[in-house]
Amino acid sequence: MCLIVCAWQAHPRYRLIVAANRDEFHARPALGADWWTDQPTVLAGRDLQAGGSWLAVSRSGRFATVTNYREHPHTPGQLHSRGDLVTRFVTAGNTPLQFADSLVGDQYAGFSLLASAGDSLVYASNRGDLPRALPAGVYGLSNATLDSPWPKLLRSRERLRRLLRNDKPNTTKLLSLLSDRTPADAGEAAADLRYSLPHFLSSPFVVSHDYGTRCSTAIMIGHDGSASFSECRFDRDGTFVGRSDFEFELEPR
Repeated sequence: MCLIVCAWQAHPRYRLIVAANRDEFHARPALGADWWTDQPTVLAGRDLQAGGSWLAVSRSGRFATVTNYREHPHTPGQLHSRGDLVTRFVTAGNTPLQFADSLVGDQYAGFSLLASAGDSLVYASNRGDLPRALPAGVYGLSNATLDSPWPKLLRSRERLRRLLRNDKPNTTKLLSLLSDRTPADAGEAAADLRYSLPHFLSSPFVVSHDYGTRCSTAIMIGHDGSASFSECRFDRDGTFVGRSDFEFELEPR
């Protein structure tokens, strides 16, 4: 039940601003964000079960993040890990739209992808939406199509808009935006939580013993070539266990 809100070309100082919660089973092993030793241009956390990532940036400013599409589980055959989409893009040289158009959807379980490089941000999904470049604006993505009107997405997207209007966003404020543990009202959640999913999943930050928000990430890429990346990590009780911060200058493409 991941949550991503982002601002694309919507602030005078930053071309891309991202705030994202990664929700996952606590038993699934992962490493916190860092520069990868085997791919030194990649800054990301790492899923140790499949080897990919849920969100990554490169030294040149390529960015990608992926969410699972909420649907009944099915196993049509051996599928590629959706986390592979993220690392494939940030280490590639094609444009976001070229990358999205090259994907074979039936090789993956349901996904939604955001990918950015240079002057474009592209959204793609293998559940009904054709890849498209996004105009300047503020967007939200969870475990459905872009800007699906789920209460936690709408609430978090509006908070990002308010932060932008104040004109002083930073990674700490973005991480605070992601810390909201208030579930949706019962009526709102009833429409949102299909397949008899529990009510606690309707909050932007999810806490439960087996499954919940494992990390929160904030990214800011400036028009001046500066980049900031901050990650906070949490245990199964939702207790803060660590933070990593990275500041770097984008390398020429």
